[in-house]
Amino acid sequence: MTKFSLAVHGGAGTIRKSSLTPALEAEYHAALRRALEAGHDVLAGHGTAIDAVTAAVCALEDEPLFNAGRGAVFTSEGKQEMDAAIMDGTTRAAGAVGGIFGPRNPIRAARAVMDATDHVMLIGPNALNVARDAGLPFEDTDYFFTQARWDALQSTLAMRAEGKEDDDPARRHGTVGAVARDAAGHLAAATSTGGMTAKSPGRVGDTPLIGAGTFADNATCAVSGTGHGEVFIRWCAASEIAARMRHAGQSLAQAADHVVMHDLALNDGSGGLIAVDADGNLSLPFNCEGMYRGTVTQDGRFDTRIHG
Repeated sequence: MTKFSLAVHGGAGTIRKSSLTPALEAEYHAALRRALEAGHDVLAGHGTAIDAVTAAVCALEDEPLFNAGRGAVFTSEGKQEMDAAIMDGTTRAAGAVGGIFGPRNPIRAARAVMDATDHVMLIGPNALNVARDAGLPFEDTDYFFTQARWDALQSTLAMRAEGKEDDDPARRHGTVGAVARDAAGHLAAATSTGGMTAKSPGRVGDTPLIGAGTFADNATCAVSGTGHGEVFIRWCAASEIAARMRHAGQSLAQAADHVVMHDLALNDGSGGLIAVDADGNLSLPFNCEGMYRGTVTQDGRFDTRIHG
């Protein structure tokens, strides 16, 4: 029987173990499980990897717990600007959106760019037009508002007013993503984020940049990253894993571990990633305190983890 695999993440290093109550921990595990189930249902029904990662990320975007979609953080001006990208490893078709607000599921807006245009990334009003033309649902500010994200913004702004800058990685680690291999052997990746708390308006991180935070190629791997986006961009983190597999003959685990533990970790690039290779092997390395993550394969064994 041909193997299929799915992995999801809900961000790295965003909750310190000491502050995670049993009740909140249970909520995170349940949310990750729902995302895995959404993707698993697609794959178990002989669906495609691209549809599976779309479904899984939509489920994560619908969770206020995660910094994407409904749980997106606020910019320094108190606005929400969301980024997302999706890539099909079969053809290297990709779609991305940057700095958008309105679509309930930014990942579906990115998918619309891939499916309905000749472009890879759209920003500004026309990104929203493409989403509207695709019939995607839009929501208002009340839907996307969460008190915890607003409080985090006020805390950060208060520190800046005192001339301080919080180096807590939780303020810059917030992304959701999924990678999959389907029963036909095709790979796909999808990533979505609200960015960094109190980020400068117009800031775009690694999430929607193909090769940085999102990448998929059937010949090597599919990758979705989460962490300090600027460093993921500078080190071309996602595509570097594929390059190491292609040119150096490294396994997925070897390549992913090197990028996360060496390239990123030694250059202020705290975070992690999820990846799957052409054989369905999964790798989920991270170099910070924890990463919300989960996996499931054709055996139906669901596994969700946060720390360790």
